[in-house]
Amino acid sequence: MDDLIVKTVARLIIPFIQVYGIFIVMHGHLSPGGGFAGGAILGASFILYTLAFGLHKGHKKIPHEISSKVETGGILWFIFIGFIGIWTGHQFLTNKEAGFYMGDTGRVISAGLIPLATFGIGGKVASTMITLFHTLIEEDL
Repeated sequence: MDDLIVKTVARLIIPFIQVYGIFIVMHGHLSPGGGFAGGAILGASFILYTLAFGLHKGHKKIPHEISSKVETGGILWFIFIGFIGIWTGHQFLTNKEAGFYMGDTGRVISAGLIPLATFGIGGKVASTMITLFHTLIEEDL
């Protein structure tokens, strides 16, 4: 797309969208949102970049190799966090019983392993959205 207004607005708004997506991921255990919602917002920001600047620049910003590594790393991180509960002799994704620091209610450092698990979910969702969009748009070309 060669529209100057779309490119300028996208260039201005994408950083704010990404900061908001990271905020949603980080505060998902305290407020509505979390890994899925924040990951969807982050993925949508990169999709907006691809729509505004073209598929070639979108691939340069997030190559498929990086997207697939983030996708794999996100799910492996989530599984690793879940297995900590099993290694401590409890159930998968056990939180307080596994000895995680629960922190103070209402603070960012609280809820044990839940914030750590949402980082994995956020990365997985964002990279999956980017990969699916790029795959679908490549088929149309």
